[in-house]
Amino acid sequence: MNEAAAGVEANADPAPVGVLRRSRLAQSLPTMRELVIGAPLWGGAMALSAWCGLWFRERALTFHLGELLLIFGFGALLTWWPSLFLARFAALGRRPETRFAAFLFFLSLGTIAMTAMLYALDYRQFYAQWHAPAGTRTWFFQFAFTSLIAFYQFLVLGVRLYLPLGGVILVGVSLWLASRRVSQTR
Repeated sequence: MNEAAAGVEANADPAPVGVLRRSRLAQSLPTMRELVIGAPLWGGAMALSAWCGLWFRERALTFHLGELLLIFGFGALLTWWPSLFLARFAALGRRPETRFAAFLFFLSLGTIAMTAMLYALDYRQFYAQWHAPAGTRTWFFQFAFTSLIAFYQFLVLGVRLYLPLGGVILVGVSLWLASRRVSQTR
């Protein structure tokens, strides 16, 4: 090898970091088909899971059944895209077991967090009639603590409605999503 060729090879820079990051972001984006089909299926599956959880506990005849199922369904529907994107971004180029763990983590955390947020908003709307006028210091405290209490209450009472069916669905979907990206391995 001559010196000129060696100099060209030594000066050859890899792709700039910004280009690699944009490429990674672009590869992590879900397809339109995954969004149009996957999000409603995920929402429906989690609403079904909540209904089964209530039915197994003999509480499916509750007065607020429709509202509860809507909260669980919309929480899962709204979190599908961000969870799928974050899991793919975190697991891009990794082995199948790492991709499985990423999908399991982001789908479960995202679904619980979004559903808890919707529950907290509904909870907050009910108690707003007794709160101070909006924008006051007292109102900010009431808003914060009412939301935190609702979030805690959902974690204690609502998360168990995902079991047993939601856990099985979550593992199955995570396995399926992790196995679909075979071309991502290093």
